[in-house]
Amino acid sequence: MNTDRRNFLITGGATVAGLIASDVSAQEPADPVAAAKEFITAHEAKMKPLELIANKAWWDANVLGTDAEFQKKEDAQNKIDAALSEPKPFATLKGIKTAADAGKIKDPLIARQVELLYLMYLEKQVQPELLKKITAKANAVEQAFNVYRAKIDGQEYPDSKVRSTLKQSVDSTIRKKVWEASKGVGVVVEADLKELVKLRNEAATQLNFKNFHHMMLTLNEQDGPELIKLFDELDDLTKKPFADAKGDIDGRLAKKLGVAVDELMPWHYHDPFFQESPAVFDANLDTPFAKADIPALCSTFYASIGLPVDRVLAKSDLKEKKGKSPHAFCTDIDREGDVRVLANIVNNEYWMGTMLHELGHSVYSSLNIPAKLPYLLRGEAHILTTEGVAMQFERFSKSRAWIEKMGLKVENPAAFDEAASKTQRNQLLIFSRWCQVMLRFEKAMYEDPAQDLNKAWWDLVEKYQQVKRPKDRNAPDYAAKIHICSAPVYYHNYMMGQLFASQVHHMIAKEVFGAPPSKVLYNGDKKVGDFMKKRVFEPGRTMTWKQLTKFATEEELNPKAFAKDFQG
Repeated sequence: MNTDRRNFLITGGATVAGLIASDVSAQEPADPVAAAKEFITAHEAKMKPLELIANKAWWDANVLGTDAEFQKKEDAQNKIDAALSEPKPFATLKGIKTAADAGKIKDPLIARQVELLYLMYLEKQVQPELLKKITAKANAVEQAFNVYRAKIDGQEYPDSKVRSTLKQSVDSTIRKKVWEASKGVGVVVEADLKELVKLRNEAATQLNFKNFHHMMLTLNEQDGPELIKLFDELDDLTKKPFADAKGDIDGRLAKKLGVAVDELMPWHYHDPFFQESPAVFDANLDTPFAKADIPALCSTFYASIGLPVDRVLAKSDLKEKKGKSPHAFCTDIDREGDVRVLANIVNNEYWMGTMLHELGHSVYSSLNIPAKLPYLLRGEAHILTTEGVAMQFERFSKSRAWIEKMGLKVENPAAFDEAASKTQRNQLLIFSRWCQVMLRFEKAMYEDPAQDLNKAWWDLVEKYQQVKRPKDRNAPDYAAKIHICSAPVYYHNYMMGQLFASQVHHMIAKEVFGAPPSKVLYNGDKKVGDFMKKRVFEPGRTMTWKQLTKFATEEELNPKAFAKDFQG
């Protein structure tokens, strides 16, 4: 999957009110509305310039990968943390929050900004030196990921070559070498990651949370037991269809690679973490994109539905180069339309889907969130809603009808359709099981960081993904997943985003097209863009993710539409 930068500056929150006591007394103001307006104005004047500097520094560090740029990134984040950690402003804010909770601020936009500000400041009410340690350690880990390249027999492999080798080679010895080398970054960052987990937990306990995982869920308006209940439901829903699909995949893989099914190991799958569906069917889904101009295709598609992205592409960095982050993300630099995508495009279906994904993030940004909204509310409702939108658009890269409408030729359409439909179904199931691993591992890691994390990781991989652990291997493979290091307690939102994507798509099928969801393409219909603007983008952060889901889809977040999508 893709690495997407999101500020963990939090949505939600009355559930955390009063969790900590400030050293400075907090008193409810005589005029809460005036006090709130004054605080918001002062915050924006102070933080907006700092955030702009930090966002640009973060972009430059990921594009260039140099020590100097990463130092600028770290310095910028330290200034933000220092500003948000000041106890006196937080005490003032606590007083305003108390009044807001008592219903003394009637304007919903002001009340919502108070809510967001409270959580933003709350997260930073820990010892300043601890915040600096966390930032420095996280910065070092992120830079290590950016500059790491797998080495096989003295040759350096960029991420694209790792993926292409795992997809194409029939030599198990070479596949194993490449897979193990791709995991080598885990060894590089393991010690720093363990220290980072310790520091994050220390910060969380200073704020009276059980651990960092508990803190991040709470601050992001998510309830831990509710989340596990949802994922347990998804486990029950996907267990048998996944086992059936994997049985078919394993049979095809084993035949192609000349091994027995019970000899299949992690390096026999086409993705280093088995989070993508292997290309095991007769038709090659990459072929239509072999000579395609992927950014131009994206430009044409998004413009055709009334969500143009040319200004994003003009600011983006899309080709592989040394030192650059090997992943993909979208970032909104200023909440005023400077939106950019970092990518490393190769001409294949994976990168077609990835660009549709990242540009999906881009249209759910200040490009289409109204400028009239206050600065604090000019962003996506939640991590899961922006991931949902990105995944909603990403799915089209496996649709023959979509590909042909984009003017590309598909050889042997019947074979392509069969391969694409099975791959899409398998992808939803495989990704669901992979997300089970990520959620449950991170929860376990922060609850008990002293346990054998390598064993905990592979126990979950075997249980949920049915992938065998390599015999006698004792390496920090969990640490090779960048999200665990640099986007902690984030990954479950991808799965919740898949549910959101399915629900929104089904609603578009019903309201815009009056057709079955499986038959609906968006190409050339600006009513799709109108729907997305009005029902998803324009509310910005004025709504919680639960409120937005109900507003956009007329239902609470649930797996019903997702189940229909993978059941066909």
